[in-house]
Amino acid sequence: MVLLWIRRDLRCFDNPALMDAVANGCRYALFISTPQQWDLHHEAPIKLDFIRRHLLQLEQQLFELGVKLVHLTSTDFSAQSELLIRFCREHHIHRVLANSEPEFNEQQRDRSLLSSGLDIEFYDCDVIAPRGRVLNQSGEMFKVFTPFKKAWLKHVREFGVECIGRPQGLSKPLSPPARDLIGELNSSSSLINSSSLSTSWPLADEVMEKVIPHFFSAKVCDYKERRDFPAIKGTSGLSPYLAIGALSPRTLYQQLLARYPQLIEDDNHPAFCWLNELIWRDFYKHLLFHYPRLSKQTSFLEKYAKTQWPGTQAEFDAWSKGETGYPLVDAAMRQLVRTGWMHNRLRMVVASFLTKHLLVDWRQGEQFFMSHLIDGDHSANNGGWQWAASTGCDAQPYFRVFNPILQSQKFDPNGDFIRKYLPELNDIPTKYIHFPHDYMAKHGVSDTYWPPVVEHKAARLRAIAFYKG
Repeated sequence: MVLLWIRRDLRCFDNPALMDAVANGCRYALFISTPQQWDLHHEAPIKLDFIRRHLLQLEQQLFELGVKLVHLTSTDFSAQSELLIRFCREHHIHRVLANSEPEFNEQQRDRSLLSSGLDIEFYDCDVIAPRGRVLNQSGEMFKVFTPFKKAWLKHVREFGVECIGRPQGLSKPLSPPARDLIGELNSSSSLINSSSLSTSWPLADEVMEKVIPHFFSAKVCDYKERRDFPAIKGTSGLSPYLAIGALSPRTLYQQLLARYPQLIEDDNHPAFCWLNELIWRDFYKHLLFHYPRLSKQTSFLEKYAKTQWPGTQAEFDAWSKGETGYPLVDAAMRQLVRTGWMHNRLRMVVASFLTKHLLVDWRQGEQFFMSHLIDGDHSANNGGWQWAASTGCDAQPYFRVFNPILQSQKFDPNGDFIRKYLPELNDIPTKYIHFPHDYMAKHGVSDTYWPPVVEHKAARLRAIAFYKG
């Protein structure tokens, strides 16, 4: 008997492990919750709730394929492995099929299972270009994005992108799925609570049917011009679905190319900017594959490995609470804490502020993001934070320090986003909304908003001196 092990692949479309499992007469799929491991990895409650909702959707979809989804609970990966082996023994399962997970702890778990004698096969389905196939002339992983992108494009032109469909169901139907899966998932995941529900995000099936076609037809060609403005919906909003495997990046690539076939040859095409984001995602996934130490909170650039960051806990607390005195930074942090998501431009701004203005260790920011983001993905989160902190692969130069006031003026010119998350500034004229302290001092208002934790010019000079170190 064959068992399908569901992990970070909560979909039926373009799921190679599922396709082979169904083809081999699989009747059971297994999902094993690991609350203790989730806690160690700082998984956000809203993301876990998003997983729960997609598991319930997947349960119904698997039932229609003749596969029963079983949910079990362990603590960490070690206990998860033991539970999987015991389940296989008790149910006379001779082979397990699963999609790969590239992170360090996950890879250790899977290698341990292979060495245990369990007949288990892993598939690659969370990248567009297969890991280990986009290399420089020395046969090594690229350390700069642009040449990686060129090699990536060459690879997909030459070999194409394999994307499988949805498997056909078995001839003998099952009984309707038992609804106790809902209770099991709710009771087993202590990290999920009513304050972190993800219901404002539709399920992936609705996204595939409505959101993606609309984005590709009406928005993707304007993505480059609109993506940096947080007050408007100019991004795709697909990152949470990619993070849990509810959507396939290969499917997105093929659907985009089906609409704009010239895209793969023309990087000046208006829609290429969005494709470039998928390539960046692959870049960080490939980096993690080639440099597993990135999963262990180490700087990619070894010269920063032992850096002692002088930022204080009080400064980190001000940043995390949205109390820095810089409106765009504070509004962005409140968006994150309130909604579980943050606009990508703002992720760069707040990360630069924490690491350059406050000189707080980037790892603290990385962990805070993971503990709040619905789209928390280790490779992208680690890559983004190390990019901002100038410690990573192809990171921004250490002397580049985002000016949060200029960023605010450029990307939220009327203060619409700021006012949404900082209602205490509603009465501040637009001319002063980006840094209201002069206006407040002029009118004798001192308790409306937080004073700035640092002065920008002084903080910039201090950051440059620190990095030169």
